[in-house]
Amino acid sequence: MVAPIRIQEAASFRLDEIYRYTKKHWGTRQADRYITGLFAAFDRIESHGVMSRPVPAEFGVEGYFFRYEQHFVYWRRLSDSGVGIVTILHERMHQIDRFREDFGLARPGEASPRS
Repeated sequence: MVAPIRIQEAASFRLDEIYRYTKKHWGTRQADRYITGLFAAFDRIESHGVMSRPVPAEFGVEGYFFRYEQHFVYWRRLSDSGVGIVTILHERMHQIDRFREDFGLARPGEASPRS
């Protein structure tokens, strides 16, 4: 049985952003192709069809990430053994700050943004 894929809130927001940006700059056909490719990559997580690496330990969360073209996809195993797509960040985004925001993690010395 294939584990269900769940797109979490931050990832859903990022998918919308990616689609709108790609459509604006390269057209509907390219936007559709890119988003379809991302979802195909999500489906390959369980079969190890994408090469995922663990999220660095200093973040204090268990999760993984892989690269899809110009983006990094962050995911984690859910309590029901499903796969939760946490966020998707462009390679040029400041990865650490965005990652902390989307996982609800505070920077040292500040309160968590989701507390």
